Amino acid sequence: QVQLVESGGRLVQTGGSLRVSCEASGRTISSYGMGWFRQAPGTEREFVAAISSSGSTTYYADSVKGRFTISRENAKNTVYLQMNSLKPEDTAVYYCAAGELGLGSDWYTPLVYEEWGQGTQVAVSK
Repeated sequence: QVQLVESGGRLVQTGGSLRVSCEASGRTISSYGMGWFRQAPGTEREFVAAISSSGSTTYYADSVKGRFTISRENAKNTVYLQMNSLKPEDTAVYYCAAGELGLGSDWYTPLVYEEWGQGTQVAVSK
């Protein structure tokens, strides 16, 4: 079983940048696909980005494409989400997730991810 802990969330200004991290423990994540989701108050959890176990393939929601970058360091058992050009609508709790995903998986749905962190709050001021 993998335990995931997110960190790095804070208040930033519109147009600013922020990197959030997800550190795993319990077992290596090198064989897991990893994803970032977010949830704002009163809304459903939505897909943000995902990365394959090797890091060779990435997936992004249209709303963040070109602004956010997901990456991973398997040696550090850590996944990152670099967020640039932040907007107020990016305000949410950001969750890290792990799953045994392959190329045929639906990376965009939270249902295929087996392990979740507790989330880190990102707030973007207007």
